[in-house]
Amino acid sequence: MPVAFVTGGSGFIGGRLVARLVRDGWTVSALARSPESAAKVRDRGAEPVAGDLLDGRALAAGARSAELVFHLAARLGDSGPWDEFRRVNVEGTEALLRAARDAGVRRFVHVGTEAALLRGQRLVLADERTPLAFDSPAAYSATKAEAEAAVLAASGDRLETISVRPRFVWGPGDTTLLPAMTEMVRAGRFRWIGGGRHLTDTTHVDNVVEALLLAAGAARSGAAYFVTDGEPVVFREFVTALLRTQGVEPPSGSVPLPVARAAAAAVETVWRLARRDDPPLTRLGVWLAGLECTLDTTRAREELGYAPVVTQPQGLSAMSASVHSGG
Repeated sequence: MPVAFVTGGSGFIGGRLVARLVRDGWTVSALARSPESAAKVRDRGAEPVAGDLLDGRALAAGARSAELVFHLAARLGDSGPWDEFRRVNVEGTEALLRAARDAGVRRFVHVGTEAALLRGQRLVLADERTPLAFDSPAAYSATKAEAEAAVLAASGDRLETISVRPRFVWGPGDTTLLPAMTEMVRAGRFRWIGGGRHLTDTTHVDNVVEALLLAAGAARSGAAYFVTDGEPVVFREFVTALLRTQGVEPPSGSVPLPVARAAAAAVETVWRLARRDDPPLTRLGVWLAGLECTLDTTRAREELGYAPVVTQPQGLSAMSASVHSGG
């Protein structure tokens, strides 16, 4: 029976992954930073390991008997202290790599992101040759770029490493993106950036999990793989459909892209000088919501045999049915 150690196992993607691994017969342990996280891990059938990404003893304990490590834990968000993003995303990833190597783990599968390529530009059919944005002014982008570089550089005889990069992860159990957008609409703060008519790729959470399992077995060590739901969609149309699954109708109001860019830079500067957290508008938020992002998944399809297991219509229909039934 295969054995896996998971970080981020109480989160959105990680929880779905843990449940799938357990269902498929794996023995799973998962890092848990709090009693609440430990309870979620147990509820999904895994054994919690108390600690965080910089707790060497916890990482060693989790990795000790594992054949594979799935690394999903990260400092998320489009604002916050740079040192916290670096501590979790870079130093935490490096610590986990050391623990995996020391424990003799065979394969290390990391969840990356297209945001690690962003420094303010559109991504149009970007593939894995697109450079990582180490110089991005967004802390999340820059530190996720550094984290992925560390993962891929660690590939060698003692440890096989892979990065899987989804875009705009959505689906049941989302605790971040969809709740935030829903709250913005209800608070009257939601606006389309540049009209929202640009193209975007998306990745249903079950498609991410499928790609992670494929990467655990078939991926080429030292490689990164983009994974999506298939064909790009119009950002505004998809987000509208997603919000409607929650019984929320987005407004029609829009902000021109140049205005949003300038306002985000100004707001971030003011908030930084005032030493305040969580500015209401950020550059990364503008990039993610206002710029085209389409990705080439040829490598994942050809090398992993990846294909989406959930289509957008299927996923949206299931989410809507769950809300309407009270599930």
